[in-house]
Amino acid sequence: MANFNTHLNGAFAVSGIIGLTVYKAGLINDAGFLMCVALGTIGGLLPDLDSDNSTPIKLGFNIASFIFAFGLVMHWRSELSLIALIALWLAGYGFMRYVVFRLFTSMTVHRGVIHSVPYMAILGLGLTYLSYYGLHNSLAVSWFYGLFLFGGAMVHLTLDEMYSVNLSGMTLKRSAGTAMKFYQHKDKQWYLLLYVLLGLLVYAAPPFAPFWEQLRDPAPWAQLKVGVLPALIDNLNR
Repeated sequence: MANFNTHLNGAFAVSGIIGLTVYKAGLINDAGFLMCVALGTIGGLLPDLDSDNSTPIKLGFNIASFIFAFGLVMHWRSELSLIALIALWLAGYGFMRYVVFRLFTSMTVHRGVIHSVPYMAILGLGLTYLSYYGLHNSLAVSWFYGLFLFGGAMVHLTLDEMYSVNLSGMTLKRSAGTAMKFYQHKDKQWYLLLYVLLGLLVYAAPPFAPFWEQLRDPAPWAQLKVGVLPALIDNLNR
């Protein structure tokens, strides 16, 4: 399978190109463009959350541990002494970093249900829900956020499948078919749960039709066509 740098660079490149296209068409603003590229890049790392030794999971749990410890200290700051707060900080960090992390890694198997298309679709839809209903962003922005996260994850899974092909002998490695998964019989109960949850999310999702109509509007794409080539090349072609 592809390594961390390949996933990071691949997701960043694809998200950047698509993000620039959408931004140039006027469908998102400056902040939306930066957020979409960031979410697409993060999405390119998400499928490896089930890998005990992956860089994303270690980095993610380190950040979560710091945030958890900081939250504990802020909550109890006016009631505890300095020594007690330091002890609470260390205990909170240690609990998240070692107890919760060990529990999480013991319950997940690399390239299990997390490393699958329906799981990533749930994360993408979940982000759309959070953006639209929780953060009260616009419908278009919320759908772009979810789609970019999901798209970055699809780049990850695609790269893993591409790396499962031995180009020198044009043969498939043992890892072929374990990345871009929609179902795995040994985890059928988990996949049943995933698809039920995905179906519920799709059914109650923020309206998609207005967003789709906005994408189909020819005006933004006409604006994009005008500035697709540098002025010098455009003048030479006339």
